[in-house]
Amino acid sequence: MSAPRLAHVLVGRETGVYRMAYREWGDAANPRVVVCAHGLTRNGRDFESLAHALAGDFRVVAPDVVGRGESDWLRDPMGYQVPLYVQDMLVLIARLNVATVHWVGTSMGGLIGMILAAMPGTPIRRLLLNDVGPVLAASALARIGEYVGKAPAMPSRAAAEAYIRAVSAPFGPHSDAQWAFLTEVMLKPDGNGWRLNYDPGIAIPFQKAAGDDVNLWPLYDNIRCPVLLTRGAQSDLLSVDTACAMSERGPKAAWVDFEGVGHAPTFLQEDQIAVASSFLKAE
Repeated sequence: MSAPRLAHVLVGRETGVYRMAYREWGDAANPRVVVCAHGLTRNGRDFESLAHALAGDFRVVAPDVVGRGESDWLRDPMGYQVPLYVQDMLVLIARLNVATVHWVGTSMGGLIGMILAAMPGTPIRRLLLNDVGPVLAASALARIGEYVGKAPAMPSRAAAEAYIRAVSAPFGPHSDAQWAFLTEVMLKPDGNGWRLNYDPGIAIPFQKAAGDDVNLWPLYDNIRCPVLLTRGAQSDLLSVDTACAMSERGPKAAWVDFEGVGHAPTFLQEDQIAVASSFLKAE
C-alpha cells in the first residue's frame, strides 16, 4: 500500500492563522474526490484502509481537524467548535480545486458533513454519515466527555494500547494488528512515555455544550444529496428510533447496521469498507 501525500492548508481564527494537515491518496489530478472526516479525538489516519480501497477510483483526502494529529493546536480552545470546522473544510475544498466532493464523516466528522450538505450551494454530492445523525444522546456525549482530555500517564506503548482498547471498546472486536494500528494513530511520544495525539483543550467547548440531547433535524431535512447512514448496532450515540426517522424524512437515508459494534464503526473491517465503497461508487 502506497504512503499518503501529507500537506497542509491555512485556516483562521480570531487568535491567528493555523495549519490544518491533510493526507491524500490516489491520482492528484482525479476530479472525483472523497473527503473523510474523523471523530472528536481521532485524526485522518483512521481512514487509511478505506482510502486504499477507494484510491483506484477517487482522490481520497483525510484532514486532521485542527487540534488533532499533525495539525496545529489553537491558542484559544473555544475555537474547537463544529461550525468553525465547517469553515475550515470549505478552505480545504477550495485548495483541492474541485467543484464537488463525496463526504464520509464519523461522529464529529459526520456533523461537519451534515451541516455542509444542508447549506445552499453545497459541494457535497454524496454523504456517508457514520454513526451520527440529527439527534445525539446526552448520555453518550457524557460518556465521551468522561475521557476526552483526561488520559492517564502512559509510560509505555503497552500501557497506551491498554488505555485505547478500554476507551474504544465500543468500536467492537478487532484483531491485535488492528488495535495496534488504532493505538498508533492516537499516540505521540512526549519524552516521558506517550501522550494522546490531540490537544486536551478540545474537551473545553465539548464539555460546556454537553448536558442535553442535540437536535439538528432542521439541518438534516434540508439535505438533498443521497445519504447513507452506517451505524453500530449497539451504538449509544445514535438510537434506532433516530436512524429509522432518518430513513423516512429529509434525504431518506439508506441505512446499514453493523452487528457487534457500538460507537463507531472504524472502517477497518472488510464488510464496512465494502458498504462504504459501494455507496460512494454508485453514481
